[in-house]
Amino acid sequence: MYGYIIRRLLATIPVMVVVGLVVFLLLHLTPGDPAAVIAGDYASPEDVERIREKLGLDRPIHVQFFTWAGAVLQGDLGTSIFSNLPVTHLIGQRLEPTIALSVSTMIFAILLAVPMGIIAAWKAGALTDRAIMAFAVLGFSVPVFVIGYVLMYVFALKLGWFPVQGYKPISEGFWPFLSSIALPTVALGLVYTALIARITRASVLEVLTEDYIRTAKSKGLNNAGLLLRHALRNAAVPIVTIIGIGLTLLIGGVVVTESVFNIPGLGRLTIDAVLRRDYPVIQGVILVFSGVYVFVNLLIDLTYTVLDPRIRY
Repeated sequence: MYGYIIRRLLATIPVMVVVGLVVFLLLHLTPGDPAAVIAGDYASPEDVERIREKLGLDRPIHVQFFTWAGAVLQGDLGTSIFSNLPVTHLIGQRLEPTIALSVSTMIFAILLAVPMGIIAAWKAGALTDRAIMAFAVLGFSVPVFVIGYVLMYVFALKLGWFPVQGYKPISEGFWPFLSSIALPTVALGLVYTALIARITRASVLEVLTEDYIRTAKSKGLNNAGLLLRHALRNAAVPIVTIIGIGLTLLIGGVVVTESVFNIPGLGRLTIDAVLRRDYPVIQGVILVFSGVYVFVNLLIDLTYTVLDPRIRY
């Protein structure tokens, strides 16, 4: 088992090297002179040259890469061109809302989707199964921003139960925090609820056809024990996989959701940086998101060893 864990940890190193190279080349793959693109159409040659020197674009590309990689390894992601603040500082300011939204979304989706998938598999072909699958198809088909605007119109504007937009940190009180994060969580969570519910149903339904399930039934095991101890446990690997994929897909969903609900997280920071052509910030945020993606996939692989001991070898 420990050998498998070490191999998986070592395998992340070349992946992060490639990710770092791609993120670095993002600036250099921009059509034309990146400094001119950043400076804008009305910049003077002196402004362009100043930006080139600030970004180090006047040096050979391999020197630029190793200088940038060395700074990244020391926790320095560069300085924002627009605000002149360290990128790590800007990311740190926006990290809490994004983490809060991502965690609450996955908790909401898992708590709702897994029971729905199990019930749909147990009632396969019945009206309950069809209703759950119809909800899953609808939830996965409707864009996040459409769900967000509908929730905002009904529960914020009409009923007045929640604030329309904005974010309250948990330091200002749990209930203000919860009310500000509730609608974004539901809007983003319904998409992943649909995805996880469909995979859970398919996985549990496949396990329910196995011989040991029929044996457990013949021994008089109750339905709850049959579904939880036997069916769900043996169907856990695909479910964990789709939960992990959902976490990585949250990156795109967070950007849209934070824009709709005006949440000052990393998604809004990314959009603002793109609109301002603030390439150091774009590079830093992409690198952070990529690191999270690799880390989540590593956790999924390590979770497999707990769910299925055969994977350790």
